[in-house]
Amino acid sequence: MRILPCVLTVAGSDSGGGAGIQADLKTMLALGVHGMSVLTAVTAQNSLGVQGVWDLPVEAVRAQYRSVVGDIGVQAVKTGMLSSAELVEAVAELLAGTDAPVVVDPVGVSKHGDALLADSALDAVRTRLLPTATVATPNLDEVAQLTGVRVESETDMRRAADALLAFGPRWALIKGGHLTGEAVDLLTDGTDEHWLRAPRHDNRHTHGTGCTLASAIASGLAKGLDVPQAVRAAKEYVTEAIAAGFALGGGIGPVDHGWRLRNSPSA
Repeated sequence: MRILPCVLTVAGSDSGGGAGIQADLKTMLALGVHGMSVLTAVTAQNSLGVQGVWDLPVEAVRAQYRSVVGDIGVQAVKTGMLSSAELVEAVAELLAGTDAPVVVDPVGVSKHGDALLADSALDAVRTRLLPTATVATPNLDEVAQLTGVRVESETDMRRAADALLAFGPRWALIKGGHLTGEAVDLLTDGTDEHWLRAPRHDNRHTHGTGCTLASAIASGLAKGLDVPQAVRAAKEYVTEAIAAGFALGGGIGPVDHGWRLRNSPSA
């Protein structure tokens, strides 16, 4: 009987299906792990933007988490949208009591520029959530929001990583997708440094990239990869998902989580 590694995503719902819980579960399925979910918020969201956000009660988030972890167990956890200080603190407390690697995607702003993290929650992310992280995966806007470091070059990425690591995650992955040139990311624990480079694809349909990358990293960790191996494999998966991103609705479409399936000989 085959037993799959189990990965838990703690994040918000994207009703358009391109990011959030929906992207996380699609990624986990594509990468051969069993995905489970703790819903933190519901959004009214489509290819044009976010029209509304409703947080779930903290008690509901705690109950979902304890229900899954207490019975099924978990080999890795990924966090996404945690929009309030109360949610951040509750999830951080749950993670601190879980013996599994944690990937923290500190979601601050949607692809369309909509705020998904209250200013009042920033301190809780810094002091409570980031110390639980095996890997933290901010993009350049999020790392500036958390550390004050504005990244305009690869040298700045090192400064941003150092500032993020000061909050306690074991590894920082600074995603340089908003820079020009190659799509370059920096993974470091303050000593060991890995630069991950990939060609930049001319495709505007990139909704869900951050969620997908963090979930892919968590999937790799659940399968027993070390952090650099998991991040490198996740980067390769996401690069191809971006290349295959497709139009959906009237705005920015999603990356294609099922690109491997569609590229298989039997597809």
